[in-house]
Amino acid sequence: MLDVQHQDEKYETLTVSTQKGVDMVFDSSELTLSIDRFSERYIVPAAKVLAANIEADAMSMKLDIYNQVFPGTATAALDLETIGKARRVLVDNLVPRGSWKANLQPRQTQDIIKDGKALFHSSAEIKEQYLEGMVGRTAGFDFYENATWTRHTQGAGNGSYTTDTRTSAWPNSSTPVTSITVASGSGALADGDVFTIANVYRVNPETKANTGELQQFIVTAATASGAGSWSISPSIILAGPRQNVTVTSTSATASITMGTTASKNYDEGLAYHPDFATFATADLIMPDGVDFKSRKVVDGISMRVVRQYDINNDQMPMRIDILYGYKVLRPELAVRVCSRTDA
Repeated sequence: MLDVQHQDEKYETLTVSTQKGVDMVFDSSELTLSIDRFSERYIVPAAKVLAANIEADAMSMKLDIYNQVFPGTATAALDLETIGKARRVLVDNLVPRGSWKANLQPRQTQDIIKDGKALFHSSAEIKEQYLEGMVGRTAGFDFYENATWTRHTQGAGNGSYTTDTRTSAWPNSSTPVTSITVASGSGALADGDVFTIANVYRVNPETKANTGELQQFIVTAATASGAGSWSISPSIILAGPRQNVTVTSTSATASITMGTTASKNYDEGLAYHPDFATFATADLIMPDGVDFKSRKVVDGISMRVVRQYDINNDQMPMRIDILYGYKVLRPELAVRVCSRTDA
């Protein structure tokens, strides 16, 4: 008998409202007598500074990712085994293969190259490791290196937290639970701190079977005190097509374990499928009555250059601008790769 299943689509709102730019000014005498190779000497370096600042801004999206992996000890250097842990998380979440990326901090890349297991490549890729410091492709990931990644500082919370997992607190339904009430514990928590809850396990996205791995969560807003209400991600969903966890033992005092030691800093990169997030730009208006204007779109990124004449000072001020926005769409398609917590 026909059993029609209703479609239930989600959507996210992407706000394109952040404008960044680089401003320069030149005397007319400079432009007349001394400035040659204008684009090479001025436009390209300015665009690189602008790109680095935009990149650093967009990399804050890592704080929206709740999956996290560490080496055997949090103070240890990154190794290929930890990349394997990230791989398992993506496999458990049924992330499509073939386009996985591992974008790491320079010290993490150094650690991976030092790990001898990373040498199982074609001879050309091994050559790149030693000549250029590039790892290439291994363990299902294309490896990249980026010096813009920032370290994460764990909140000062003492970790002695408990929460209530009874159905009176978390309805056994398809209704998302977006916050939890923490009954005990003290100390501030930072936005993006990772934690697990006893007896709350990740499920297979299709079959809803228990994977045997505790579901990781993040605090989505900094809190001044450990006890009280925590806004969390992902939302806890215990039934229906979007079920993401199962609770094996309901208790009013389920313990919470933080992802790393309080107040410590640690290196952090990202392993991901490109569809985990999106980045968009908008075409800024082209003003009239100026000396020069141009707008180019390359790889979907729109950038505008405008130059004007300042008759009072006999100068030519110029600005390069971009209007952009970004959004994590599917955080389950990414994993934070962490290592080298402060001793």
